[in-house]
Amino acid sequence: MRTNRFDGMLYVAAGVFVVALLFAVMAGVVSRGLGNPYTWTEEVSGFLMVWLVCLGWMIATRRNAHIRIRFFQDKLPGRSLRVSEGIIQLCIAMLGTVVAWQSIHLIQVNSDIEAVTLPISTAWMYVPLLPAGVVTCAQALSDLYKQVRGVPITELETP
Repeated sequence: MRTNRFDGMLYVAAGVFVVALLFAVMAGVVSRGLGNPYTWTEEVSGFLMVWLVCLGWMIATRRNAHIRIRFFQDKLPGRSLRVSEGIIQLCIAMLGTVVAWQSIHLIQVNSDIEAVTLPISTAWMYVPLLPAGVVTCAQALSDLYKQVRGVPITELETP
C-alpha cells in the first residue's frame, strides 16, 4: 500500500498519542500505588483517548478499512452496484460534513469552559472531530470521483 505524506503524518501522530497515553496511564497507576495520586492523569488520558480515536478513524478512512457488510450489495448487477456504491459514498461524505460542521459548534460552545484539572479549554476534546469529519468527507468524494471515472469498485479498496 502506498502512503503519502499526510498518511505518514497520521501514523506518526497516532504513535505519539499512544505513547503519551501510555505514560499518562502509567503515571496515574504509579502515583496511586505510592499513595499520592496525580489528579490530572484521568483527564489527560481522556483527552488523549479522544484524539487517538479520531486519528484511528482518519487512518481507517484513508485505508478504506472500516467494516462494510456488502452481502446484498455484491448481488446487484453492474450498474445497480455502481449506483448503490455512489449513494453510499455520498452518504459517507454527508456524514463527514455533518461531523465537521457540528464539531465547529461544539468547539465554540466549549471554548470558554476550562478543564477540571488542566489549564486548558474543554474545547480541545472536540477539536479532532473537525479533521476527522473533513477527512471522511474528502475520502468519500475521492472514492466517488474514482468510481465515476471508471475505476472498478474492488480496486477502490486497499488491502
